[in-house]
Amino acid sequence: MRVSVFGLGYVGCVSAACLAGQGHEVVGVDVNRVKVDLVNAGKAPVVEERIGELTAEVVRAGSLRATTDVREAIKGSEVSLVCVGTPSEPNGSLCTTYLERVTEQIGAAVAERGGRQTVVFRSTMLPGTCLNLLVPILEKQSGGTAGVDFGVAVNPEFLREGTSVRDFFDPPKTVIGELDPASGDVVAALYEGLPGEVFRVPIPTAEAIKYADNAFHGLKIGFANELGAVYQALGVDAHQVMDVFLADRKLNISSAYLRPGFAFGGSCLPKDLRSLVHAAQRADVSVPILAHVLPSNTEHLRRAVELVERTGKRRVGLFGLSFKPGTDDLRESPLVELAERLYGKGYDLRIYDANVKLSQLMGANREYIETRLPHLAQLLADSVGEVLDHAEVCVVGTRDPAVLSALPQGGGAALIDLIHLPDADARRAEPGYTGLAW
Repeated sequence: MRVSVFGLGYVGCVSAACLAGQGHEVVGVDVNRVKVDLVNAGKAPVVEERIGELTAEVVRAGSLRATTDVREAIKGSEVSLVCVGTPSEPNGSLCTTYLERVTEQIGAAVAERGGRQTVVFRSTMLPGTCLNLLVPILEKQSGGTAGVDFGVAVNPEFLREGTSVRDFFDPPKTVIGELDPASGDVVAALYEGLPGEVFRVPIPTAEAIKYADNAFHGLKIGFANELGAVYQALGVDAHQVMDVFLADRKLNISSAYLRPGFAFGGSCLPKDLRSLVHAAQRADVSVPILAHVLPSNTEHLRRAVELVERTGKRRVGLFGLSFKPGTDDLRESPLVELAERLYGKGYDLRIYDANVKLSQLMGANREYIETRLPHLAQLLADSVGEVLDHAEVCVVGTRDPAVLSALPQGGGAALIDLIHLPDADARRAEPGYTGLAW
C-alpha cells in the first residue's frame, strides 16, 4: 500500500520504517526540516534499538522517503497515519493543537487530490476526540462525508520506547477503531501477517483502550513500589514477596477482578487493606495508592445509591445481599451497606437472596447484620416474585439464575444493573435500564 505518516517522532518514525520494512511504500511528513533530511539520508531522527539499521535499509531500498509537503504526501498515498504529539496542557488536559492542525492540512489536501483517502489516527487521544473534533474538521476542509468520501479509523500504538521496533513486529494486540468496515479493512491490511489478536471496535473504544493500558501500567508500578516501601520498613524482602505474588496466575496475574462491577467487600479485603495501610502509617511510610483503595470502593457504592435516587421512585427491590455468590456471608458486604443506606434514606425496601435465611445466620455473621441492618427480618422476601411485585426500581446484585430469568424485559420497572447482566448489551436500549459503570 502507499502510506503517508504524519509526525516523525518516536511513534511516527518507527511506524514509517517498520511499514516500509513490510513492503509498503511510505512517505514520512514532518514540519521539522532536520528530521525530514535525516530520514532522506537514511538516518533515524530518534535513538532506538534497531531503528537506525532499519531506516537505512528501507531508504536505500526506496520504500521510505520524507517530505515537509502535505499535499505531495497525500497525492502519493491512499492511507495516512497521524502520529503527531498530544502533550498535556498546564492544567493536565489534553493538547489537541497539533492534531487539529495536521487534520486541517490533510482535509484540504484530500479535497485537492480527490479519490478515497483513509485517515488513521495513531496519536493518543481521549474518547470522543476523533468523532467530535477531528472528523468535523476533515469534513469541513475536504468538503466530503466521513465514511463515504474518505475513511477514518483510530489505531492506537502499543510501542515501548527502547523496544518499539520489536513491539511493532510482535504486538501484544492490534486495535482498529473503525468508522465503517471499509476503513477498518484498510488498517487491517496494513498489519497483515503480524502476530497477535486483532480487535475491530468502535472508534471511542479504540481511543479509550490506550488510556486503560497506561493507567494500569502506572497503577502496577505504583502498587509494587508502595509495597516495596512498606515491606522494607517491616524488614521483609519485597522482591521475594513479589516472586510468590507473580506466580499466582489464577487470581493475581490474570483477568480476575478486572471487569467493572459493584464494590468489593467480605471478611478479608477491607480488613486486610486497613491493616496494611495502618502498618504503613505506623512505619511512617506514605502509601497514597493503597490508602485510597477503600475510599475508591466507597465512592463506587455511592454511585449505586445515586442511581436509585435519580429514578425518583421510592419502592426498591434489591436482589442479592451476601458479599459474593454461593455464600451467606454478610460481613462487610457492599450490598448490605447499600441496603442500609437506602433504608436510612427512607426507601421502601424489599430484599431477596436465596442464600440468606435470617434464622440460619450465626456467630460473627449474625452479629454483623444485627449491628448494620437490624430491620433485616422485615425487609427480606421469600421469593423473587414478591420483590418484583413490590418494586418500582429493581437493583440487581446477584447472578442467581432464578433472579435473572424473572427480571422483566422491555421496560417496566427501572432496572439498575450492578453486575453487568449476561444480556446487558441488549438491555441498554430498554427504557429504565442503567448499568453501574457501563
